[in-house]
Amino acid sequence: MNCMDNNTDLIHPRWVRVTHWLNAVAVVILVMSGWKIYDASPLFSFRFPESLTLGGWLGGAIQWHFAAMWLLFGNGLIYLSCNLISGRFRKKFFPLSLGALIADALAAIKGQLSHTDLRHYNAVQRSAYLFAMLDSVLLVLSGLVLWKSVQFPILRELLGGYEAARRVHFLAMAAMVVFAGVHLLMVVLFPRTLVAMIRGR
Repeated sequence: MNCMDNNTDLIHPRWVRVTHWLNAVAVVILVMSGWKIYDASPLFSFRFPESLTLGGWLGGAIQWHFAAMWLLFGNGLIYLSCNLISGRFRKKFFPLSLGALIADALAAIKGQLSHTDLRHYNAVQRSAYLFAMLDSVLLVLSGLVLWKSVQFPILRELLGGYEAARRVHFLAMAAMVVFAGVHLLMVVLFPRTLVAMIRGR
């Protein structure tokens, strides 16, 4: 995959679009199979409806979860590497300041945040996408503790122990679901963003 796509006509180069959709598939599978795994040993006093889960049974859900985990991990590495190699990471996500974030958030609440230039991310978008990247890392790290707790003792202790890692993993998943929900809402409000992520322009 060519990370140095210099076609200035494109809003999103091909590698961005491919990794974006693969990440979307991985997250959907991870969430739905994760809900099935959660239902087998719930942390809280609720369970997810069977219709929203994937895997059919605990063993099947775990297989789906591991498959999607490797997809998210490998695809995420490609996404981050290409962002860094191409210089897109610095150009798209920085600079970022608290003042700009507050101003853009207030403009968004008032419905005054411009989306005319899809090549430019506002401070809210920059913060949201950086949060999604960091949250993905937290999901992978806490997931490793749940999968191979004995093999990752330092990581387990950094997360507060096995049971604490379960809660961290669940809360990180919930945060990702909220991010995805807001992301989909923005697509509904500004459908040009979906076209750009499919066609590149």
